[in-house]
Amino acid sequence: MNSIPKEWLAFLREQYPAGSRIKLREMKTDPDPISSGAMGTLDFIDDAGHFHMRWDNGRTLSLVIGEDSFTVLPPEPTTMKLYMPLTADLYERNEWGDTEEEGTPLDGRELRTYEGDILAALVKNRMPEETERGIMHWYGKNDSVDDKVRSVVFTAEERNGQLWGVAECRVVGTLTPEELDTLKEYVSGQASDGWGEGFEQREIEADGGELYVHLWNWNNWSIQTEEERFSPKIAEGLPELCFSTILTTGELICIKRGETGYYPSDWDTGDKERNVELADQLNEQLGVTMWQRKAMEVGSMCGWGCPGADPAKYLEDFQPKTGGLTLE
Repeated sequence: MNSIPKEWLAFLREQYPAGSRIKLREMKTDPDPISSGAMGTLDFIDDAGHFHMRWDNGRTLSLVIGEDSFTVLPPEPTTMKLYMPLTADLYERNEWGDTEEEGTPLDGRELRTYEGDILAALVKNRMPEETERGIMHWYGKNDSVDDKVRSVVFTAEERNGQLWGVAECRVVGTLTPEELDTLKEYVSGQASDGWGEGFEQREIEADGGELYVHLWNWNNWSIQTEEERFSPKIAEGLPELCFSTILTTGELICIKRGETGYYPSDWDTGDKERNVELADQLNEQLGVTMWQRKAMEVGSMCGWGCPGADPAKYLEDFQPKTGGLTLE
């Protein structure tokens, strides 16, 4: 493997972070190239400067600068939400219009009535310095999290019958697990001791009294991504991807774990019977069993939380029964 200067490698990784979208113009030297015009996502750049790819058609051929022709599209920030339990204290007004000394604790379900008031207060509490980057303005570190996370603002959202506190993050590329932990720790600190501490001390005028809302609390508090908080658990034993065919047309397709629908495959032959054989061959090479393929097909169409998206279901249904025949 040829080595390249560390400075050049660092420049490439800085300019083209993981998650960058790439459009292929031409792959010249590979005997089985990706088709021109194909789109893919950059996984990482290795020490030789090769671009390791996850192509939308399911293939993973890497790109070599100087040999392959491609365009790196400017990365667009995507929205990632971190959810946290929301609580409050409501100080009701008595018959003389004065607020009671003792507040009534409210949880997320009870706060749904006050969603509009809370959202307006969260926006009003933002400072002029936070216009561009939200609370990331106060982050104060020159690291990869600061590079990738363009902005974070606090908001609120109703999900599953209760109102949640939400840190809405605009992110370029993909955060590593370590970067996500760092971001969660920072947002948690802002919710408890920074931005959130100031917010919970400001009354919100609500119907019947004054509301004091807490983005953080001592009991049963956690901060989680949308997937961690709400998504159904994907069954164990599913491959990252598999191949299948469309029943009506015979088109060869690629199914990716956890994603709805499918991707057309570059290896489609145009022949229905040949595509069926090719799907079996490709799955065999990937180590994908017939039950895993069936579960992937169901998951991509009906949702990954349904029973049919679990390969174990098919193994149980077709488990040989023991005990022999009963003769009369």
